[in-house]
Amino acid sequence: MTERMRVAGAAAAIAMIAGLLFLDVHPDQNPAKISGMVLAGAAWAVFAAGAWLVRGISVRRSVGLIVVGGVLIQLVAVSAPPRESDDLYRYIWDGRVQAAGIDPYQYVPAARELAGLRDPFLWHAGGGWCVHHGSRDPDVRGETLVGGCTMINRPKVHTIYPPVAEAYFLALHYVTPAGFGSTPVRAAAGLCAILITLLLLFGLGYLGRDKRLAVLWAWCPAVALEAGNNGHVDVLAAGLTAAALFVLARAGSLRRTFAGGVLLGLAVATKVTPILITPAVLRRRWAAVAFAVAGSTGAVYLPHVIAVGPKVLGFLPGYLNEEGYNDGSRFVLLGVFLRGWHAIAAALVILAVTGLLALRFADPDRPWRAALVMTGVTFAVTTPNYPWYGLLLVVLVAIDGRAEWLGFAVAGYVGQAGLPGEFHLDRIYAERIAYAAAVIGVAAVWLARRTIASRRSDDGRPPAQLVPATPRAPVTVASG
Repeated sequence: MTERMRVAGAAAAIAMIAGLLFLDVHPDQNPAKISGMVLAGAAWAVFAAGAWLVRGISVRRSVGLIVVGGVLIQLVAVSAPPRESDDLYRYIWDGRVQAAGIDPYQYVPAARELAGLRDPFLWHAGGGWCVHHGSRDPDVRGETLVGGCTMINRPKVHTIYPPVAEAYFLALHYVTPAGFGSTPVRAAAGLCAILITLLLLFGLGYLGRDKRLAVLWAWCPAVALEAGNNGHVDVLAAGLTAAALFVLARAGSLRRTFAGGVLLGLAVATKVTPILITPAVLRRRWAAVAFAVAGSTGAVYLPHVIAVGPKVLGFLPGYLNEEGYNDGSRFVLLGVFLRGWHAIAAALVILAVTGLLALRFADPDRPWRAALVMTGVTFAVTTPNYPWYGLLLVVLVAIDGRAEWLGFAVAGYVGQAGLPGEFHLDRIYAERIAYAAAVIGVAAVWLARRTIASRRSDDGRPPAQLVPATPRAPVTVASG
């Protein structure tokens, strides 16, 4: 296939992904009434083909295609209200509360003290979450509630988002014009996704890796749906994590090491999941990295701890219980063999062993490989049913290039929506099938790589690199 044909095919893939996502987020423009699950599945298939085509195009031409495709896909996603999540309404509320000079962890949204901040956009009779006047709830901690219906999910519980996320919500509040609804939040998340594409192109080139790997982030349907359409703050955490990995991979000085650790700490204080990256980055100056991560996380939490004490935990304990992590029912793969505390114990052991292996064998010059494995194994064990958690996994795949791990990002959508109706499967079985398929896919590709490498070695030839990369420049590590 000539390069011109690949360019044409990649351009067609961009158009097809954008078109399929448009139908997904605009169901009123879908005359055939094709289900969102089918549209998303088709978008993933076209994305896979398009990414394959891009890898055969020259770097100069592919960079333009990647950026144009990433921008177009985000614009399509931003063009419609959120389809699968109402989290961004809590973002808007938390920003408003902070702008009024109130700590976001102090009161639940339905609290009497915040009634004066209500407006017809977030609080109206058509809101899906209703509170009865004066009602009580175990998570309310004695607060008096004012009745009403709202777009804000779980209005009777405290916010769950960490301090950097809360600062992001406050910034969004100040730049959002009145009457624009949720569009600025979604546009900000879409812009973050585009900036991460540029960061990947720069960072991959700086490290001597293949810039074309950035297509695995820029054109990914999950990035479009969870950033541009649903506006999830996870995209900010993914960007900070990528920046931290790029800095730490070339941390030749103590200052750079500390800077990388601070970025990772800020990522953790945006969404807790980037803590999974930590074992992979401790091989070089572990004390400096650990201090920077802990110090930056503690620094942003400290003002809130002083203001509200233990309320900074928000709904986190309740969330873990609600999702079934406290009783072990959320571990759908382990649940085939184990129940209750046995499943919890097995999950902790698997994650601890994986973390120790990442700590022991991670390459400090390529920490993303161990970070990807640690994150992917965590997905296989915890089997989350919220697809936006997969944004962290997607950005790690874009840095490392092992696309088979994207199966766990796909599984999150099956967990949220289930399989198409004709399969008549309960949600738990749909989740189990999806995550089992992701595990099998990763294992099969790993075995194929090992087999090919072994055969090449037996033939007296060096093992083939399945992920093309240009040679890396030597890293100079300062003494002391």
